[in-house]
Amino acid sequence: MEQYIIKGGNPLVGEVEIGGAKNAALAILAAAIMTDETVLIDNLPDVNDINVLLDAIAGIGASVHRIDRHTVRINGKGITNFDIEYEYIKKIRASYYLLGALLGKYKKAVVALPGGCNIGSRPIDQHLKGFRALGADVEIEHGKIIAEAEKLVGKHIYFDVVSVGATINVMMAAAMADGLTIMENVAKEPHVVDVANFLNSMGANIRGAGTDVIKIRGVRSLHRAEYSVIPDQIEAGTFMFAAAATKGDVTVCNVIPKHLEATIAKLLEIGCEVEEFDDAVRVVSKGGLTSTHVKTLPYPGFPTDMQPQIGVTLALCKGTSMITESIFENRFKYLDELARMGACVKVEGNSASIEGVEKLSGARVSAPDLRAGAALCIAGLAADGITIVDDIVYIQRGYERFEEKLRSLGAVIERVSTEREIRRFTLKVS
Repeated sequence: MEQYIIKGGNPLVGEVEIGGAKNAALAILAAAIMTDETVLIDNLPDVNDINVLLDAIAGIGASVHRIDRHTVRINGKGITNFDIEYEYIKKIRASYYLLGALLGKYKKAVVALPGGCNIGSRPIDQHLKGFRALGADVEIEHGKIIAEAEKLVGKHIYFDVVSVGATINVMMAAAMADGLTIMENVAKEPHVVDVANFLNSMGANIRGAGTDVIKIRGVRSLHRAEYSVIPDQIEAGTFMFAAAATKGDVTVCNVIPKHLEATIAKLLEIGCEVEEFDDAVRVVSKGGLTSTHVKTLPYPGFPTDMQPQIGVTLALCKGTSMITESIFENRFKYLDELARMGACVKVEGNSASIEGVEKLSGARVSAPDLRAGAALCIAGLAADGITIVDDIVYIQRGYERFEEKLRSLGAVIERVSTEREIRRFTLKVS
């Protein structure tokens, strides 16, 4: 089992290049199989989730050619198998996007019920509601979702709750349905817009992505395209909060500042200096940060995927902060680990109270999920002494070259897998 070992106390300083958005890339890769022509996608993050999904796509018969770490060429013409194996689904929840893609193109899909990080209940009822509204017969048998339709017909669909996954999945299916589909109460996240833009680049007719109502006029076929994935706002925000917590000065490059507005607003509230450029954001933290209140909400609200990162930062802010998690009920598990490092936290239901402390102390902690793992690394970077973060496989699912990028900013961090390596690191930095 690999771990990160971190010697804290160094302010992060410098520039870091942000990669492509994992959440956008996963859906775009699934959508790429909806044409029989070749699609070229670049600015892909080279992370485990992307590699697993590419294996799943190749496993059903599509041609997948990895040109380099960040570019892939896909042709879905050879697909003959519509059954996505559980082996892929249990590793990454986003494999369920193949359900909408296959249903839209072939009017048939069989996908195992999804797994993913254990951050709480993530029901897929809104996905199934949308598919049924379009005319598909959808059943769940033996742990699999089986969706079939003679044809899909556009409908007016109102989602009961805002769901990024359902918005994207149903949008893909509707892109090749007969007639007009109107989807209301949809997610407005940047990666929803990116997937719509990608589908449009292949010849789909989708309007309104990024607003409350998306209108889709179905087309008979899609064609070849070349597309570049948007930058990852969550990766960017992670490094921005790392700068705040370590009293650093970090410029995140290759970003869309508009996508970071909620993160920037909270950094300003706690006392950081933030400077925006056309495609970069600089965060300067001089210490003396103060508490604030945070509530996670669908975009453009504060993202749930940034909640652990701000939580770690608030543990070092003067005063009492409150976090209300309105998306996932299991997202506070990292606070138990943070308490091992000296944080003063109390969780009641979907709210957490965090009393700021002057410093955190290095300890051995375990990453309960992807974003929490990155947040605990931030805690280790800000803490006195040495921190060991176990279960970093979660972090590798969503962050490319994480420790390398941190080291480029002055962090003292290594990936290790044995007690001997831990002792060697400890001797080297002591």
